Amino acid sequence: MKKFFKILISIIVLIVIILAGGIFYLSHGLELGRSIEINGLNISNITDGIYNGKYKSGRWSNELNVTVKDKKITDIEIVDDVAFAMPSVRNELFNRVIEEQNTKVDAVSGATVTSKAYLKSIENAFTNK
Repeated sequence: MKKFFKILISIIVLIVIILAGGIFYLSHGLELGRSIEINGLNISNITDGIYNGKYKSGRWSNELNVTVKDKKITDIEIVDDVAFAMPSVRNELFNRVIEEQNTKVDAVSGATVTSKAYLKSIENAFTNK
C-alpha cells in the first residue's frame, strides 16, 4: 500500500509540474506584449522590395516579409508564425494594414497581443535596417 501512495504522489507532483510549466509558457511575455508600442509607418521613402521583419517574445515571436510596390504595402507573408496561430486574425489584421498603409490600426478583438506582435514585426521590417 505504501508503494501505491508513493507512485500516486509522484504522479500528482508530475502533473502539477507539467501544469505549472504550461501556464508559464502560455503567459510568458503576455505583459510585455500588452505594452508593445506601435509607432506607425511612413513608407513614402521606402523603395520597392521585400522587407523582412521579426518580433521575438515567447509564443508571440514571429517573422514576416512585407512587399512594397510603388510606395505601397501590397502583401504581407508569414515566414515563421506565432505559436497557436489563428489565420483569420492574421488575415484580418494584414488586410487592415494594407488598406490603411500603416500599422496604426485597431488590434483584432480577442487577439490584442498577437495583433501587436504582428504589427511590431511589420514596423521592424522597415526600421531595423
